[in-house]
Amino acid sequence: MTDAVVGDVPAGVGAIVVGNFSLESGQWFVPHSHPQHQLAWARRGVLGVSVGDAYWVLPRTRALWLPAGVVHRTGATRDAVLCSLYFAPHRCARNWPEPTPVGVDGLLAHLMVHLGDENLPDDARLRAEAVVLDLLRPLPATPIDVPTPADDRVRAVADALLADPADPADPRSLESHARAVGVSRRTLTRLFVHDTGLTFDRWRTHARLRAALPLLAEGQPVSRVAHTVGYATPSAFLAAFRRTVGTSPGRYLKGDTPP
Repeated sequence: MTDAVVGDVPAGVGAIVVGNFSLESGQWFVPHSHPQHQLAWARRGVLGVSVGDAYWVLPRTRALWLPAGVVHRTGATRDAVLCSLYFAPHRCARNWPEPTPVGVDGLLAHLMVHLGDENLPDDARLRAEAVVLDLLRPLPATPIDVPTPADDRVRAVADALLADPADPADPRSLESHARAVGVSRRTLTRLFVHDTGLTFDRWRTHARLRAALPLLAEGQPVSRVAHTVGYATPSAFLAAFRRTVGTSPGRYLKGDTPP
């Protein structure tokens, strides 16, 4: 992990201050919050942002609005550049109370880079800020939640599944995990629901899809990603993605509205 910008961001001429942060593969900011609203966008590469158990993958086509005061972590599975826009709440027309994904088209991307120019004249900066606020378009897609279990036995199984998403999806897998932590299959099934609100199979599906998103955002073929995270066929992976997220991976990453 690396230290993050925590606390007040120096005020700018207008409502928006821009910061750019280079992240190496596997590098994450420590959990932190800001007194300003933040829009996190991958100027280069692919970012991940977690708020509690919720996790968003951010290719260049989407950003994430983080309300002031929300504790979050931001990082990258590959080298990336985080472009953060900090919005002074008392000067910002947007006040979404929850983390909200935002679609990023070519114009919005250009304006965010444009506002990062420290030599931009004040009048040009104010004009660009006004357009940025007009272009913020919330997306309907929800994050893929992978709740962290509280019980040590369940958490040990969860950690094993996160380390190897391709763990076989069959009853023998559940039996072997139960034996490894010293409980019966029935007890482990009950504990998963109690601790996470999800069945074992559903939690594992969420974990697999979350592991798949950064790979898809990097442009890897669906067939390879499906195999990497434990699906026998691309069609099985796509069906699980649609059931869970409500749209296809391509539409999700592009920020399209689900059909």
